[in-house]
Amino acid sequence: MEINGEIFVILGAIILMIALLVADFMRPGLVLFSVVVLFMCLGILSPTEAVAGFSNEGMLTVALLFLVSEGVRRSDALGFLIKKLLPEKKGATVRDGYARLLPTIMSISAFLNNTPIVVVFIPIIKQWAKKAGLPLKKFLIPLSYAAILGGICTLIGTSTNLVVHGMMLDAGYRGFTMFELGQVGLVIAVVGGLYIYFLGERRLPDDQPLPAEEMAEEDEEHIVEAVIGPRFPGINRTYHDFNFKSHYGADIREVWRRGIRQTNVKRLTFKEGDMLVLETDGNFITTWGDSSVFLALNNGKEHKIACPRWKRWLALGLLTVMIAGATFGSYPAVQNLIPGIQLDMFFWVCIVTVVMACINLFPAKKYTKFISWDVLITIACAFAISRAMSNSGLADFAASKLIALSGDVSPIALLAILYVITNIITELITNNAAAAFAFPIALATATQLGVDPMPFFVTICIAASASFSSPIGYQTNLIVQGIGNYRFKDFVRIGLPLNLIMFVITIILVPVFWKF
Repeated sequence: MEINGEIFVILGAIILMIALLVADFMRPGLVLFSVVVLFMCLGILSPTEAVAGFSNEGMLTVALLFLVSEGVRRSDALGFLIKKLLPEKKGATVRDGYARLLPTIMSISAFLNNTPIVVVFIPIIKQWAKKAGLPLKKFLIPLSYAAILGGICTLIGTSTNLVVHGMMLDAGYRGFTMFELGQVGLVIAVVGGLYIYFLGERRLPDDQPLPAEEMAEEDEEHIVEAVIGPRFPGINRTYHDFNFKSHYGADIREVWRRGIRQTNVKRLTFKEGDMLVLETDGNFITTWGDSSVFLALNNGKEHKIACPRWKRWLALGLLTVMIAGATFGSYPAVQNLIPGIQLDMFFWVCIVTVVMACINLFPAKKYTKFISWDVLITIACAFAISRAMSNSGLADFAASKLIALSGDVSPIALLAILYVITNIITELITNNAAAAFAFPIALATATQLGVDPMPFFVTICIAASASFSSPIGYQTNLIVQGIGNYRFKDFVRIGLPLNLIMFVITIILVPVFWKF
């Protein structure tokens, strides 16, 4: 195909964007927004196309699911469930813990945002591991991995699936049903769970004393481990430039980054994912627990949420109604009962969010605190960049090169190449952006081959979520890295084989369930 100047402009901008994201120069949302503004100034995107992602159904569903997840978290239904399931017997082994934890976390994460699940379970698992005399480092990475594996199984299990779903609707395709992705996702989750069960204990490191545990026992309630989140105002600022104590009333004792204790704290530049060991007045967790300034707070103790029992059951009931409504709402018989109303996932999540706000399952006046705005801006801007790739011909150009690279042998070879490319991008930057960039290439590839694009769309969903070899691509990995003081190589050691397992299963099973 003919190459025009716009293709080189967009390709150069995307390469620069990836470099900025890897370098953590700015927050991902602002990096992508800057690229969208550039394309709009060059006439590659119209203003309408630039902002279209902000009204996309998939993006808005992700926003509301943040609030639903917060409502369930505050009901303490998750904590209540996991405490009932953890083995109480003396002499429990790591595998005993895996047998109870992994299926439970996978099941919950199929329907709720992964981040609050991991944040809720960390202090519970930490307290349980301490009582059972088991090494905490054997459990935190599996906690994150189980949340990722469960999220692959349903439409709402991860924002990545909703992003691809929204792009499919925009392109005129039907989108995914609630459990459609589970045809492959369930197999991946089961095999991934078995991999962790049999090899997790061997491939994960043993504990070294965590910072908070090295302090005097009578001082423990005043020592807090805090993982820096995306809204921390001191990101990319030095210790001297940002007066932490004046902002939060706490002293920094230590800083850990990627499992390594930073020796020269006074010259340190704060980064998202840094784990701070703080000396506080004892009220720090109460004061900052609802803030998105920190991804996770932990003082080694279990934190009980004051919530009436009826709210706990009501939260679970509302979640069940949302899932059932979205599952059966697409059936013609159900649609005929209420003509004129589309009973899809977006409809039900709107209803549940409003009900949760009315009964104060999450503070209605503070609802903006529980939405990760950078994630939403990243998703919306990724939609616009995807459109620019299609408008300029870059998607068609990339598709033609992929077809040539595969040697025109089989769509399965292209499926494998697309998986690898998407997976590498998600490990380097972020899962939602990776899915949005791969989508137009997948669609163009299927169009040029004259095959159904559905196998390519499913592959993108799985590959963009399969972030196991790096703590960068998925926020839950970043959280457990900070709290568990894991090193980068710890993720590679256990995560790389899991990446390969997911790749093989996907390439074998996707063409079986979704024909080309």
